[in-house]
Amino acid sequence: MTHHKDVVLFDLDGTLVDSLTDLADSMNRVLTQQGLPPHPTQSYRYFVGDGIGNLVQRALPEKARLPEIIEECVRKMRQEYASHWGDTTKPYPGIAELLDTLSTRGIALAILSNKPDELTQEVVRTLLPGWHFAAVAGARDSIPRKPDPAGALRIASLLHRDPANFLYLGDTNTDMQTARAARMYAVGALWGFRTAAELKENGAQSLLSVPLELCPLLEHRPLI
Repeated sequence: MTHHKDVVLFDLDGTLVDSLTDLADSMNRVLTQQGLPPHPTQSYRYFVGDGIGNLVQRALPEKARLPEIIEECVRKMRQEYASHWGDTTKPYPGIAELLDTLSTRGIALAILSNKPDELTQEVVRTLLPGWHFAAVAGARDSIPRKPDPAGALRIASLLHRDPANFLYLGDTNTDMQTARAARMYAVGALWGFRTAAELKENGAQSLLSVPLELCPLLEHRPLI
């Protein structure tokens, strides 16, 4: 049975906006303040994606992964990143054109991020003000984070749509697992933080090199 894909659910970091440098710089400042070694920006491709707690644990040297150090660094990272998230972060090339095209065609747009909810809302308001998103959700205590499908299914429910009508675009293993668990069509963004191999291994049903390659997938109504 085919389902018409008339909703696109986007991940935020690594999919709509390139936030790697601001995440890396903020975390590196926290590490330096703690007398711990910073990491090259590119290493953060594998640290981010699963929330701030996981980012901090991955960035800390193994010997420093103690509950009280993690807690302090999470608190400092939240403060640091809240002040600096917008230093260099901006939408990826081609995202504005994609959102314009989808909006013109009457496709509903939504965002689900593992970034804290308040910050997710601020980033979307600031960097993507020209488009209407039917739902924007970041991490909040009441809903399990991706790859748990709860957040994605909550958005489907808010929009009164079958999850099978959703195309889910993300750039990490976490996103592909979320999409498959929610029964959404899983599409991997190759311009993001992770590799084609990782996306395929975790269930990507299509891979895109540039944002506008998304449009034909909506027309072809791919089989799930």
